[in-house]
Amino acid sequence: MIEVRGLSKEYHVRRRGSGAAAVWRSFFSRSHDVIQALDDVSFRIADGEMVGYIGPNGAGKSSTIKILSGILWPDSGSCLIDGRVPWLERREHVRQIGVVFGQRSQLWWDVPVGDSFVLIRELYQVPAADFHRRLDELSELLDLGELLRTPARQLSLGQRMRCELAAALLHGPRILFLDEPTIGLDATAKLAVRHFIRELNREHGTTVILTTHDMQDIEALTGRILLIGRGRILLDGSLSELKQASAGHGNLDELVARLYQRYELA
Repeated sequence: MIEVRGLSKEYHVRRRGSGAAAVWRSFFSRSHDVIQALDDVSFRIADGEMVGYIGPNGAGKSSTIKILSGILWPDSGSCLIDGRVPWLERREHVRQIGVVFGQRSQLWWDVPVGDSFVLIRELYQVPAADFHRRLDELSELLDLGELLRTPARQLSLGQRMRCELAAALLHGPRILFLDEPTIGLDATAKLAVRHFIRELNREHGTTVILTTHDMQDIEALTGRILLIGRGRILLDGSLSELKQASAGHGNLDELVARLYQRYELA
């Protein structure tokens, strides 16, 4: 169970003009802007749910995921995941979650993927029998095969994302956070990743929170949508409720674009 209540987070961003004069002035007077990344965000996610967390760039999606992962501390509010506060009980918390950031890698760049997996096993202290059982299962489902003997830097983007998914699941997490997991993938690779996530949820009851701009991912994987904009939850409901809220027809991309315009997010 994930329970989030009144999360707020702001960032202070320094600003200065360009040129030598602006640099000189910044020594004596520094200005900054306050960015409200999250503003009183609340929601609950049950065990085994697959939830799409969507919104425009800068809406607060990644900040939310980082707080749920224990990477960031919120300024106010609370979050309990299976009875734990992520940023206070991080060591215990990370054993129960897997995280995949589409634009960041957890694989060591110059060593074979299989060696990275062994290092991850050591980090999480996964028993050898459990590790090999999960690795065999993941290798079959994700068709890793020869990729395990290939350095990460020599993988295509689609191959690397399959390996990233496996790396996030080697320790058997109950919750999986996916931040743009199909970004840049071709159609075939996207279908393979979506199929794997559906099977993971069906076979193991893994809770999945998916942030993406690809509405086909949302349609294929999630039954519930959280729409966030300017740090606030604007809609929490099903695909049909999203279509009703957008008061129009068309594909999901068009419906979401109309909602962004409605809330002046576009």
